[in-house]
Amino acid sequence: MRRIVAFLLLLVCFQVKAQDTLLNVKVNNVTFDMVFVKGGTFDMGCNPSDNYECYDKESPVHNVTLSDYYIGSCEVTQKLWNAIMKENPSRYVGEDHPVEMVTMRAVGKFIKRLNELTGMSFRLPTEAEWEYAAKGGAESQGYDYSGSDDVDDVAWYIDNCVTQGTQPVAGKKPNELGIYDMSGNVYEWCSDWYDVYKDKSQVNPEGPMKRVYRVRRGGAWNSPMRHCRSTNRSFYAPAKCDSNIGFRLVLPVVQN
Repeated sequence: MRRIVAFLLLLVCFQVKAQDTLLNVKVNNVTFDMVFVKGGTFDMGCNPSDNYECYDKESPVHNVTLSDYYIGSCEVTQKLWNAIMKENPSRYVGEDHPVEMVTMRAVGKFIKRLNELTGMSFRLPTEAEWEYAAKGGAESQGYDYSGSDDVDDVAWYIDNCVTQGTQPVAGKKPNELGIYDMSGNVYEWCSDWYDVYKDKSQVNPEGPMKRVYRVRRGGAWNSPMRHCRSTNRSFYAPAKCDSNIGFRLVLPVVQN
């Protein structure tokens, strides 16, 4: 018992302080990767590009500063979900496809069990963490989509999904940080309640107090290309689920 406790403590210590580019995690014989995102300051929101006009809900652009964190290289797969929850709620079944048909409550239960099994402190990304990572963090090249100005390079969306439904994760090019599918495949739950942007600088924002809807980001297999842009915002009732909504994990890094 003492050895188990000591091992878990070592895991926690590693998890909160390590800054390796890629953190490989194994639980119940399933492995997944977390990508290190170096914190920094960025402009959150949409500046009109040559290709698109911004939606009103993407403005005003405001300055956000974030601490270091890890984010999942891919959306949580059905294989990982099943390893933790021993069931699969997804409509479009495939172990390497993103899990979908999950409410915020179900996601919370999954994360709680994952943390109990690993001794780590996984959670959902905040909306700011999600957008910063989607834009490529400190390595950003300013693309419209996560990793490219050509949506077909990086996203599964309504115009290129030959078969209806989700696609296996990491089937398109990654973004500047090596993160896959932040544009398209499935929308991704964020921890924030949805509200309009405020025109002020923020540090590690966590969103407003409780509202009606939760934020979801990224676009999906049945979305138009415009919804797959890194700045596009969307929201959904947290008690509902859909075959185009999944999520990815974040692991905080404690600053020394």
